[in-house]
Amino acid sequence: MRNLTVRLVALVLGTAAQAQETVIETSAGVMTVTPMATDLEEPWAIEFLPDGGFLITERAGVLKLFSSPLAKAVAVVGLPNVEVDGQGGLLDLMLPRDFVTSREVWLTYAVAQEGGSGTAVGKGRLSDDGSILQGFVQLFEMPAGSSGGRHFGARLVEATDGTIFATLGDRGTGPDGMQAQDPLEGEGKVIHLNRDGTPATRLDGALPGVYSLGHRNPQGATLDLDGRLLVAEHGARGGDELNAPEEGRNYGWPVITYGRDYNGLSIGEGTAKEGLEQPLHYWDPSIAPSGLMVYSGALVPAWRGDVFFGSLNSDFLGRLDPDTPADTGFAEERIATPETGRVRDVVEAPDGSVWFLSVANGTAYRMAPP
Repeated sequence: MRNLTVRLVALVLGTAAQAQETVIETSAGVMTVTPMATDLEEPWAIEFLPDGGFLITERAGVLKLFSSPLAKAVAVVGLPNVEVDGQGGLLDLMLPRDFVTSREVWLTYAVAQEGGSGTAVGKGRLSDDGSILQGFVQLFEMPAGSSGGRHFGARLVEATDGTIFATLGDRGTGPDGMQAQDPLEGEGKVIHLNRDGTPATRLDGALPGVYSLGHRNPQGATLDLDGRLLVAEHGARGGDELNAPEEGRNYGWPVITYGRDYNGLSIGEGTAKEGLEQPLHYWDPSIAPSGLMVYSGALVPAWRGDVFFGSLNSDFLGRLDPDTPADTGFAEERIATPETGRVRDVVEAPDGSVWFLSVANGTAYRMAPP
């Protein structure tokens, strides 16, 4: 993708400010990429508020409220105790569809545990002025025992019936560890919860709440336009996957994978085995996908139903077209600009624009037709 020009424009978005706008060419024509929030410290997730503001999590344990684009951030208080451990910390953020009445804010985060740390899920009520997360309660915590600061997973998605999915990484147990295959362990699972935190799925012989297993490190999750759950997960040296988890299904890690270990050796038993699911799409070499969004087509009809994701190691915003087959699953477009450094999250804004978080630039950006 090539930059056409960079120019300064005056934005009138709640408050007037000068912002640098980059104009780029994409498969759907010219788009502008504009900063919406700056000076972020390792941003992880973003959600939009009904009044035009938005919330952003920072991994070090900060939840920031922006009343409008480029406004001064307010740090929300009342957060849970967060264990900042390697890749762990304050992670995903989700507002349920009834936020206007419930004011619920759901978070995933790392908590200290005996033997290490693990992923937890909780929720609180955002005060009317947005400054306090009131009555925060932890609803789920993966079983203790995982050491090391890797692979927390930790994306949240509200299902069409109002229940909640949470993704759990394998905690870096590696290709020799089989925790992701053990239904009684939390590592490498999609968890399914009711709004009160009770298990929404109960599989025989499994940890209550386990919905699917055999995942490595799912750092992207969303619903498609038909309400189907999608997750994007990191492989090892190659083998990143886009999956559509279904209840009770096993997605293979570390028994089957399209990747290899970091030392170049093979992992598991190959790329397929009876009883284990195949991905919808896979990446080889690895791109470290993070964030996931299926686009409505509101501003760009040509992209309706397409899957957007970020890359943490290759510095681009990606798009998959499920209507166009390719050898690895779906045809892919990679939008690469100076703004797309280590893209952690990508979401669709209420106006149909595409927003994404760049860890490298500490900035939230908006992409839309001019």
